[in-house]
Amino acid sequence: MRVLITGGFGFIGITLAKVLVELDYEVTLLDSLTVQVHGEIPAFEAPAGVKCVRMDVRELADRPEVLEGMDVVYHLAAETGTAQSMYRVVHYVDVNEVGTAALIEGIGKCVRRPKHVVLASSRSVYGEGAYVHESSPGILVVPQSRTKEQLVAGEWEPVDGQGRVLTCVPTPENLGFFPGSIYAASKAAQELLLQAASTALGFRLSIFRFQNVYGEGQSLQNPYTGIISIFFNRAAQGIEIPIYEDGRESRDFVHVSDIVWGLVNVVKADLPSATVMNLGAGQPTSVLSLVDDLLAATGCNVPVRVTGQFRLGDIRHCYADTTRAKTLLGYSPQVSLREGLRRFAAWASSQPRHDDKLEKATEELRKKGLAV
Repeated sequence: MRVLITGGFGFIGITLAKVLVELDYEVTLLDSLTVQVHGEIPAFEAPAGVKCVRMDVRELADRPEVLEGMDVVYHLAAETGTAQSMYRVVHYVDVNEVGTAALIEGIGKCVRRPKHVVLASSRSVYGEGAYVHESSPGILVVPQSRTKEQLVAGEWEPVDGQGRVLTCVPTPENLGFFPGSIYAASKAAQELLLQAASTALGFRLSIFRFQNVYGEGQSLQNPYTGIISIFFNRAAQGIEIPIYEDGRESRDFVHVSDIVWGLVNVVKADLPSATVMNLGAGQPTSVLSLVDDLLAATGCNVPVRVTGQFRLGDIRHCYADTTRAKTLLGYSPQVSLREGLRRFAAWASSQPRHDDKLEKATEELRKKGLAV
């Protein structure tokens, strides 16, 4: 089986490629190797036997030969980062949406078109995600994005239209799109573009909405996304870890190996085209709890400060309802957060140290009115 992975030099792509090679797939990795993620002088180790193409995904419309005869295309290429997307709007739309359009146009020009496209989408398309109020526990509510006025006042928890505090519950795939950032909107657009093209161009489409993916190989240089990498980089250099809001905001952290399991097995499954599935651990972890576990895994002892700062566009809570993936694929996350952090810390400790850029990135957001 011939496989192309766009964004293939990222840590998810490399991890996926290693598994596919073991399964005797013929794998090609395509990536532009952006400086923000890979550094000024990119350094990565591609699995033996893998073909590597350094190319921007937006060039695929004019390079259909890269797609010719592929059985599966894993579309992982995307700019990530909620806050940064709010001022680099054209760039995020260009890479994520136009890049996906270029992929579709390239497929259309192939004589032997790819049979299956697997999209790495994001939980961000749900916005704040699913909540309920205690008076109506069976009715899912999606609160509006929290306003700057609410956050300045320290009103961290989402409320409904009547001002009542809501309780977060697992977010199912049928919740609908409520993007709260340009990044989220661009991921929703990727889904819609591929859904619109799949029938006409004759390829099967599978969509995964990833939660917060972490693990070995994740960029230690990107100050805009990857909270675990950012915190590790500071802890390893003895620098204080600042925590936004009150530290009780939560995320669904899922290890890269569990994500790759889903990506591999969806190709083997006989599912209807445009099937959408959440992939996550299926449970929330507060940022304060995450930091405790990360410091325990690293053996570092640095100050931790809850700052009350915030970024516009950030969500408060969200975790996945993984019932559909369990039912259709037999998906069951195998790596606990503590075990995953232990693996990540062991790998990251062996990597070169990089200058911490968090303060610079935060100041940039402040100047643009996106962080307080």
